[in-house]
Amino acid sequence: MKLAEQIVAQLQAAGVRRIYGIVGDSLNPIVDAVRRTGGSEKGGIDWVHVRHEEAAAFAAAADAQLTGELAVCAGSCGPGNLHLINGLYDANRSHAPVLAIASHIPTSQIGQAYFQETHPDRLFTECSVYSEMISTPAQSPRVVAAAIQHAVALGGVSVITVPGDITDDEVAVEVPLHTPTVPGSLHPAPESLQALADAINEADKVAIFAGAGVEGAHDEVVELAGRINAPIGHSLRGKDFIQYDNPYDVGMTGLLGYGAAAAGMEGADLLLLLGTDFPYDQFLPDTRTAQVDRHAEKLGRRTDVDIAVHGDVLPTVQALMPLLKKKRSDRFLKQMLKKHHRIVDKGTNAYTRNAASLTPIHPEYAAAVLDDMASQDAVFTADTGMCNVWTARYITPNGRRRLIGSFLHGSMANALPHAIGAQFAYPNRQVISVSGDGGLSMLLGELLTIATYQLPVKVVVFNNSTLGMVKLEMLVNGLPSSGTDVPVANYAAVAEAIGIKGIRVERGEDLQQAYADAFAHNGPVLVEIITDPNALSIPPDVTLDQVYGFATAMSRTVLNQGAGEVVKMARSNLRNIPRG
Repeated sequence: MKLAEQIVAQLQAAGVRRIYGIVGDSLNPIVDAVRRTGGSEKGGIDWVHVRHEEAAAFAAAADAQLTGELAVCAGSCGPGNLHLINGLYDANRSHAPVLAIASHIPTSQIGQAYFQETHPDRLFTECSVYSEMISTPAQSPRVVAAAIQHAVALGGVSVITVPGDITDDEVAVEVPLHTPTVPGSLHPAPESLQALADAINEADKVAIFAGAGVEGAHDEVVELAGRINAPIGHSLRGKDFIQYDNPYDVGMTGLLGYGAAAAGMEGADLLLLLGTDFPYDQFLPDTRTAQVDRHAEKLGRRTDVDIAVHGDVLPTVQALMPLLKKKRSDRFLKQMLKKHHRIVDKGTNAYTRNAASLTPIHPEYAAAVLDDMASQDAVFTADTGMCNVWTARYITPNGRRRLIGSFLHGSMANALPHAIGAQFAYPNRQVISVSGDGGLSMLLGELLTIATYQLPVKVVVFNNSTLGMVKLEMLVNGLPSSGTDVPVANYAAVAEAIGIKGIRVERGEDLQQAYADAFAHNGPVLVEIITDPNALSIPPDVTLDQVYGFATAMSRTVLNQGAGEVVKMARSNLRNIPRG
């Protein structure tokens, strides 16, 4: 057995079924070893040929997040594996169990400024939980085993750097036995649990803010909210796991937010953070706070925490319930629910009412119709930027749907490669890439990937020919938008040119038929929707600073002879200003 075969055999024993990447000289022995496994149809591993290694890492990240299983990507020496780094940052921050194979230059040339020389074992340290170089065949089995274990047990990226020349060496060491690890539950310390119970019992008004850490604890958290009459807000990553079947839901806070989550958090005597590492401290109120998280290092790093509980959300809530008194007054809860429904009805839903006849198409309406027509177990992948806003506000979770995005790393161009990984993981499930024209054009080559494999991904492109989120950021900071316009392009025609069914929609009344045709087609489809470039995301809690910044920018635009642009923007957005 050669070292390349041994490495591939270890991955196969760990349950790996796909490796996303691009072949290359130093990586060729690994690729050939993958070929000789016979592919997934024969119980082996498939090589998925993407067009950019960054897409390989994004695809592996989505595959791992959705399945909970180890996913693998690979890049050849130098530029090849350097291209992985952005997607690996995303995977690591999303706690996706991903293993990256970074092939390296010949061992005798390391340290000599050789052609394509980099130092992957150093470069990937910041975006991984484990990064080591294999120097000898004898060392390899334990390094590969450790990489697999770190990625799965810690929920993150492992990187193994392998010089191409040693992968062709014969090995004498047998493949070590792989024993799957069944994750356990982390129970809180009794004293922390009692302190949390005392704080809740003493507070008159409690609000819950839930993150992705509530996965698997939906019913228990909802029961907790009912016991203490607490409104439940959520982060974007927590949306999938807590919003559905939740009578206490008050939406999401932050710039992408909607509803009364911000008001609930501000009005509470005690804020209970459950499984969230929400990074935007400007949206976290200065109030008495308790935090529950399985990662002790995250406790108190975003805001001052009065009660810190180290534990998983599910066992913590289960142990907490017997210690809590039923709160008699539900006045605060009712106030927040009433406010939430009013904001959603007059604000968020105002975008979609009587919008079918508007031209250009309002993106909110396009997202709402997509939500209505997508399957009940669809996987949505969302580009960073305004697509994050539309999916956060209008895609409805139900316990079976999933929404994947670069929510912690915030990279552009993630939606399409995420969709590739999702579709490979679930070939019979509806996968919808909600792409912005800016994000899609950045990794446009991946349309060739879905065309090559005839993956039935439905790529929904919100084409407003502008970088909408950047435009909003500039306006809020008092700056007129500059450099945000994207050249006009016909992406449906591009799709048709490479063998993908393309549908271009310019009128709102044509949206339903376009989506119906796309979902009925047995193969990849790109639906290009020409949306209003002046439609902006207006947060539910507009601050004076934001109003000042917006007004300043508009004044500068007028002074630069852009009054017509201001009028068009006002027409697109004034009817949607949230009303309290």
